[in-house]
Amino acid sequence: MNAALKPLVLIVEDEADIVTLLKYNLEKDGFRVVTATDGEEALLLAGEQTPHIVLLDWMLPLMSGLEVCRQLRRNAKTRDIPIIMLTARGEEGDRVRGLNSGADDYITKPFSPTELVARMRAVLRRASPGMTDETLQFADVTMDLAAHRVRRNGRDIHLGPTEFRLLRHFMQHPGRVFSREQLLDLVWGHDVYVEPRTVDVHIRRLRKAMNEETELDLIRTVRSAGYALDTKSV
Repeated sequence: MNAALKPLVLIVEDEADIVTLLKYNLEKDGFRVVTATDGEEALLLAGEQTPHIVLLDWMLPLMSGLEVCRQLRRNAKTRDIPIIMLTARGEEGDRVRGLNSGADDYITKPFSPTELVARMRAVLRRASPGMTDETLQFADVTMDLAAHRVRRNGRDIHLGPTEFRLLRHFMQHPGRVFSREQLLDLVWGHDVYVEPRTVDVHIRRLRKAMNEETELDLIRTVRSAGYALDTKSV
């Protein structure tokens, strides 16, 4: 994905292990990340960079997450930024206080990174519908997710539903190699039983649809490993 199109996440968290976990999972899922370890730094970064969403710990040095949330909501420049609170405080009263301070969602620790990303995307859809109607770009291929349309070098590429999902996944993670098993889980889903070799069939269909005779094959086969979207030679 074009870096300018990736949603920017501000992580406000003073535990280094959690920051590392969040940063890894969010960047893997197509987000840009900036981090702050205390409330004052968070307010400064939010004002300077205007993130698309804030992940905010409750217990912070210098200023609580609740106060950071309140101050973000008071500032005209940051008042509309979606905020998800991350905290070990799971009592109903704490959740109510967090939401009443201006948070859009409230997730208790320990949390599932997959669920967190899903809830972030849900909050972004509600707050900024345009963020989910984005265009993905790689090399000379453009994918319009809202229109469900793919173009290469100005021409339309007609894909079946599975090939579209495959290409979207590759374009969200350019250069990364995925095994057949990973693609089955990520594109087909955990609950669907499909033979791993089925991936090869759909990869061939995707290549056939995308590549004209003189064009570079962007789907790279990595021997004994899987497939990647790449401009390197196959």
